[in-house]
Amino acid sequence: MAEEILMPRLSDTMTEGVIAVWHKKVGEVVKKGDVLAEIETDKATMELESYQNGTLLHIGIGNGGKLQVNDLLAVLGNPGEDITSIVAKHSGAVVTPAAVEATPAVAQPAPAPAVPATPAPVAAVDPATLEEVVLMPRLSDTMTEGVIASWQKQVGDVVKKGDVLADIETDKATMELESYKNGKLLYQGAKAGDKIQVNDLLCIIGDDSVDVQAILAALKNPGAAPTAVAAPVATPTTQTETPVAAAEPTVAAVVNDGRILASPLAKKIAAEKGIDLKYVQGSGDHGRIVKTDIDNFKAAPAPATPAPVAASPANPVATKPTVVESGVVSFEEVPVSQMRKVIARRLSESLFTAPHFYITVSIDMDACIAARTKINESAKSKISFNDIVLKATALSLKQHPKINSSWLGDKIRINHHVNIGVAVAVEEGLLVPVVRFADTKSLSQINVEVKDYAQKAKDKKLQPSDWEGSTFTISNLGMFGVDQFTAIINPPDACILAVGGISQVPVVKNGQVVPGNILKVTLSCDHRVVDGAAGAAFLQTLKGYLEEPIKMLV
Repeated sequence: MAEEILMPRLSDTMTEGVIAVWHKKVGEVVKKGDVLAEIETDKATMELESYQNGTLLHIGIGNGGKLQVNDLLAVLGNPGEDITSIVAKHSGAVVTPAAVEATPAVAQPAPAPAVPATPAPVAAVDPATLEEVVLMPRLSDTMTEGVIASWQKQVGDVVKKGDVLADIETDKATMELESYKNGKLLYQGAKAGDKIQVNDLLCIIGDDSVDVQAILAALKNPGAAPTAVAAPVATPTTQTETPVAAAEPTVAAVVNDGRILASPLAKKIAAEKGIDLKYVQGSGDHGRIVKTDIDNFKAAPAPATPAPVAASPANPVATKPTVVESGVVSFEEVPVSQMRKVIARRLSESLFTAPHFYITVSIDMDACIAARTKINESAKSKISFNDIVLKATALSLKQHPKINSSWLGDKIRINHHVNIGVAVAVEEGLLVPVVRFADTKSLSQINVEVKDYAQKAKDKKLQPSDWEGSTFTISNLGMFGVDQFTAIINPPDACILAVGGISQVPVVKNGQVVPGNILKVTLSCDHRVVDGAAGAAFLQTLKGYLEEPIKMLV
């Protein structure tokens, strides 16, 4: 008897899943324990194993497709079994050609001639199920679109499973997209620098028998019946981009105008050496700058500095002037990055949806300064004040679980674990990697982990698992000379702690005015979850830990 398989809930926050890749095809025999598909959730990509034996009669959606939890994912049964009633029961499900062939007794003579039409291998009825199609994956929980930073494979190149196809710039980082199949790259859905929505066509991978034009036509009009398509005369080579023209051998000439394609390592080394990438000729694909280009770069004499160019209709983006002339209107317009778009959207939603209120306390850091000095006399890695504040915060959250909560609309989640997000400033905006189970970690462990995350963030090497799952957030601007500030809550957290710098100010101790070291911290609270008294009690506990650090050892 045919059995339906529904999209399972693979994580506590999962509402939908994306089919990363099917490991079984319609018509194949499936054994209990076989991997049916890889499902991309909001947390990770996980393998879905079959819990029964049978033949795969139907798949709910193809590679790259999205299904809500409890939507029809697949149907297992006996070969030739009638499954039309199961498929029809789930609204929006598409009956695959295999399922149609499995039910020849359907009393509808009209569609019958359409089945034996032409034994063409291209299934234009449901293009999303075509194995050759690679759609733009969702590489982060907030990603809606991606930018092709660079293609690592070009049309006509042989691709093996695991090869890097392209570098994709998301709202969080630039990530390498690996191929999950073997074949030849037949088509690219966008050029380097172009933007693609999640689940839009990224590329086509297959063998020389694949009719690219038929697939493109099917994707443009998926509801249309398969029509006669031209033989694969329009070979993939017609889609190949013309390589970026080599720069003219001009002294100190600008080689890269506009978007600069460079590997993360090349960018890092160039920044360390003070090399402007617009003067570096790339030797990689499409002029991509790689490490060897930076190593071999020799600075040429700079040309005479041109007069600043003001914006005009003919030149809407003014070049960045070295000297701003008085009386000249001058500006620079920069496209909004994916990261900045998401920061703007999420923080706007947070500030205008969550009713914020703020509580500030002043903390005497004399004992903390003395303790840090003693610790660093023998520590392998120098402990920072941020590490101490993070540890004290983690211990305080264990005592005040309401502060360690999340607003989920119709319920409040009180977290028993402490995962603290640490805001890290990068060139494009802000990333918040998470120190997990921070209350159980030593100062040295916290120090190493935070440093590692900060470096990964700057190198754009953070993975989605690094920034997901925070229960509380800390934002520290003390190193920038900021005494005090307020921060916007990072949803779904209920609170965020804004940490200023330690200031030397006169304080009264034992009736005497003496120099003191004062730290001001401000707690931003979501009033839907946290009341003023709960926030104040948390800050008093935090203040106690920092003013008497020895308490953290108890």
